[in-house]
Amino acid sequence: MGVRAKTLWSLIFAAAAVAAGADLDHARKLYNATDFDGSLRVLESIQQKDSAALELTGLNYFMLADYKKATENLEKAAAAEPSNPSYNLWLARAFGRRAETSSFITAPGFASKSRQYFEKAVALDAKNLDALNDLLEYYLEAPGFLGGGVEKAEGLIPRIAAVSPRDAESAQARIAEKHKEYSKAEAHLRHAIELAPQRAGVFVEFAHFLVRQGRIPEADQNLAHAEKIAPDNPRVVYAKADILIRTNRNLPQAKQLLERYLSLPLTPDDPPRTDAQKLLKKARGL
Repeated sequence: MGVRAKTLWSLIFAAAAVAAGADLDHARKLYNATDFDGSLRVLESIQQKDSAALELTGLNYFMLADYKKATENLEKAAAAEPSNPSYNLWLARAFGRRAETSSFITAPGFASKSRQYFEKAVALDAKNLDALNDLLEYYLEAPGFLGGGVEKAEGLIPRIAAVSPRDAESAQARIAEKHKEYSKAEAHLRHAIELAPQRAGVFVEFAHFLVRQGRIPEADQNLAHAEKIAPDNPRVVYAKADILIRTNRNLPQAKQLLERYLSLPLTPDDPPRTDAQKLLKKARGL
């Protein structure tokens, strides 16, 4: 091959790489705007997907509740870049959802894979708070034969505390509640609020705990405080509607809140639109 031909091919490959990068950026913007179908359409135009494109494809399928395709793409991303903690974390989440939505025959296998990838994500990045919290939740909820256990959850507390003392208080509250030590759980949640008094999320978390204890007026007070801190926060709006429906109160207001929630500019970190739509059906009595 002559020099001119090599130069031509180099230019073609460079142009293709630039185009793929632009498509990936566009797909990521659509994903962040929760236009998951649109993001997938853009990703389909990328002929040679690198690990980042495979991850984003998997994330879109995850958000669309197609957990099989999510795991397939995320496994390819993790295989291409096995030391990436984010790929392993999302793969753990996707397998966890497959376990929740599959038959009793296949669920244990998916759950075990979920645990393994959560543990790998934490091993790869000891400061990954999302991975630590998700692994804690797995240990608390999964039975022992699937690698769960309260003692394992307790072992994560020092690691969580090293990253976020507030999250460590919330984690200890979850463990105390699991032990039915409700006063101890409440003390940890109140300490979490002291550590982060300007974070609406800590008041929402406390409100959910109070609802589980049947202390509805106190839960409402904490939700009101969360609204005061962040009146337009989608998670606060969603939590208020969710609690109204769970306590079978003021369903017309819950309906209005959910309609408002669905009109807000959501992100992938907010509760899925599909969950809000299901709650809206409950509020409407359908």
